[in-house]
Amino acid sequence: MSALKFTKDHECVLVQDDIVWIGITKHAQDALGDLVFLELPDVGKKVTKGGDVAVIESVKAAAEVYTPVPGEVVEVNNAMVDDLELIKNPVNDNGWIVKIKAENAASLSELMDESAYNEYLKEID
Repeated sequence: MSALKFTKDHECVLVQDDIVWIGITKHAQDALGDLVFLELPDVGKKVTKGGDVAVIESVKAAAEVYTPVPGEVVEVNNAMVDDLELIKNPVNDNGWIVKIKAENAASLSELMDESAYNEYLKEID
């Protein structure tokens, strides 16, 4: 598996061939606080780059999870609906929310590596 990538919307992304695994970063988890609900998309849903693919609700707020690539939802983490603590796991260890089959992987070149994401966090905090 390749290294993790990050978005400015605080998604954590892992790419395996043309499948993009999407979760949320520790920063997003901390900002949300205690989670109460997760709404997942239907498998087969077509998504556009920057479109929302899931909604996470916490005691503080609701937040959308966005996809960094256009494509099709090929798998959702149904286990996470019943165990919201899974979201705290690494993306490659049941911490993923959805998997998207990318139509255009070129969009992934815009993502940040961990070092760039950490610098971005310093800018916004």
